[in-house]
Amino acid sequence: MTGNTEEGHAGVVGMWVTADGHIRQELCADGRYDEARGSRRSAYTGRYTVTGSHIDYVDDSGFTATGDIRGGVLYHEHLVLYREGQQA
Repeated sequence: MTGNTEEGHAGVVGMWVTADGHIRQELCADGRYDEARGSRRSAYTGRYTVTGSHIDYVDDSGFTATGDIRGGVLYHEHLVLYREGQQA
């Protein structure tokens, strides 16, 4: 896992998806994220920071959320996301 924003996001960058593929969260190298839900593209967008294996999200509308990566799985609030192509 990478450290904070200044050190980059290489350990988390990429597409993360729920097992059913309904929610897709792309974590970009520039510290932005774009989350799609079903056919709704860019349902949520914003920025994120990484500290160790913890992720803090700030949506463009102002709400905040958190996540943690454990064992290669992203636990984001009530969601469980896997790297694209590695779903359980």
